[in-house]
Formats: sequence, C-alpha cells, structure tokens
Amino acid sequence: HVQLVESGGGSVEAGRSLKLSCTASKYRIGTCAMGWYRQAPGKERELVSSIKADGTTTYADSVKGRFTVSLDISKNTLFLQMNALKTEDTAVYTCAAGKKLLVCVWDYWGRGTQVTVS
Repeated sequence: HVQLVESGGGSVEAGRSLKLSCTASKYRIGTCAMGWYRQAPGKERELVSSIKADGTTTYADSVKGRFTVSLDISKNTLFLQMNALKTEDTAVYTCAAGKKLLVCVWDYWGRGTQVTVS
C-alpha cells in the first residue's frame, strides 16, 4: 500500500527556515499532484502548496513568496522549503498525494510533522 513519510519538522524562531520532505513508497508520481496541508490548533486544515509532475504549482496566499514546493521524481520525494517563517505558520504539516479516479482526489496522507515557530 502507498506510504507517505514526512520529515524535517521542528521548532524554530520566527524569520528562520525549515525544509520538509515527504518520501512516497508504492506511489507513482504522475497525473495527480502531491501537496502539503497544514492544520493549526482550532483551525481548519488548509492546502499550503501543491505540485504536479509537469511542475505546475499552487500556493496559499499566506505563504506565497516564502514557501517553495518541489519534487524529486527520481527519488519519489516531495519537498517544502519554508523561509521567513512566522508564528502563524505553526501547525502540523501533512503530505498528501492524489489518486486518479474520474478526477484526481487527495487519497493518500502522511502522518504529519509538527512545525513550531516562536
């Protein structure tokens, strides 16, 4: 079965950087996107960023210009470079991958990694 394993979370001071990684096993990066969601305490989960194999990316307005998503298809790994971190970026970040049905749906999820910005 498909597994997504995140790494790279931690605690940092505001203004610093972190890079998250998500390695996918038994998942073929293809038509559907991979992405990063986050959920802060008391808030709804939000899509932070996504990327397709063709390089098409999306970003939440709150992270544009600060976060960069990328894919290493040869390693089946998704990255999220987070710069100029703010306290409001504190959340559990979860890797997600799409599955093609009639359309792509987010069907695979990692367990999440905590990012704390103080």
